[in-house]
Amino acid sequence: MTGTKKKSSKKKARTAKDKAAAPDTDTPEGVDEEGLDLSSYMILQMPPEPRSAGPTPVRVTGLVGDVTEDKAADVLSAIISLMDKGRTEIANDDGEVEVSYAPFEIIISTNGGSASEMFSLFDLINYAKERYEVRTLGLGKVMSAGVPLLASGTKGSRRIGRNCRVMLHSVIAAFGGSMHDLDAEMEEVRWAQEKYIDALAQTTDMTKAYIRKLLKKKVNVYLTAQEAVDLGIADEII
Repeated sequence: MTGTKKKSSKKKARTAKDKAAAPDTDTPEGVDEEGLDLSSYMILQMPPEPRSAGPTPVRVTGLVGDVTEDKAADVLSAIISLMDKGRTEIANDDGEVEVSYAPFEIIISTNGGSASEMFSLFDLINYAKERYEVRTLGLGKVMSAGVPLLASGTKGSRRIGRNCRVMLHSVIAAFGGSMHDLDAEMEEVRWAQEKYIDALAQTTDMTKAYIRKLLKKKVNVYLTAQEAVDLGIADEII
């Protein structure tokens, strides 16, 4: 009988030691080892930290070079592909998720080019501006077709390099053909000229009458960065 009791005592000691080393699988969820109900402590948790969808991508593209069909296609594709990127989600105090987007950055350095391709970029920038802040930055030279694009950014967010040169002039066309073709082409040039004036009047502080007065000089009208700011083509010199 004595031997049996000793064996039982050792077994109990091993069992206690095993329980100390292993987690207690018999403890109900939400209850600690002493039987205290922890569920009532959930209300003491801190509010959730702001949630983010991840690092905010930088939405930057640029128009560097002449405004050609290929160059415009590259910039259009870049803007469209970046349209829904830069998204950040932040949980407010009420637990609702607020969505914001990083601004667009469009760098412009161009001698000008095709009026048609300029208008395609101008329209897309204005569409993007309805949803996002669009920042434009003119560097080096912003001429002819590039001027409405610099001016099309969100007002207050249009910057220009201190040594950037801005130039305005009338629409230039070169064509040949029959008299009827020439009449049709001249009508198209007049249309482009008026739309160019409309675009500048819409995005700058210049009136249509003032723009027409500048263009009637029939020469390239060069502006300094400060003059571009004074006329509302840009907002800030960097």
